[in-house]
Amino acid sequence: MVLSVSERTFFQEVLESPVPVLVNFEAPWCGLCRIIHPMLLQFQAQCGGEIKLVNVNADNNFKLSTTYKLKSLPTLLLIENGIVRQRLDSFRGREDLRLALEEIKITYNKRPKTYNNRTKTADLGCRTA
Repeated sequence: MVLSVSERTFFQEVLESPVPVLVNFEAPWCGLCRIIHPMLLQFQAQCGGEIKLVNVNADNNFKLSTTYKLKSLPTLLLIENGIVRQRLDSFRGREDLRLALEEIKITYNKRPKTYNNRTKTADLGCRTA
């Protein structure tokens, strides 16, 4: 299942996420959006927890659509630490999208694992004097 985010939850779920987020801007009327949905679910399953996948309804979230200068749907943005690292739009078909997603998966699976700095000493089981 893919998490749906809105303008109200975008900051917390995407921009502050401790892992990279693939944001899928879509709309209910978009046929290509429906076609690529199974590919995105497969991508999410293959990535495990390394990359989070979220959907944004572009029609209902006009400010986000404007902020990220959407020109076509679907548009996929890979956002890490609040920065757009990759933009996928105007792809020519399933194979084009599959190759782009494969490249993202390979890139992020090879990266060293980092730990969230928000971990408290008590969470580590350490005692302070």
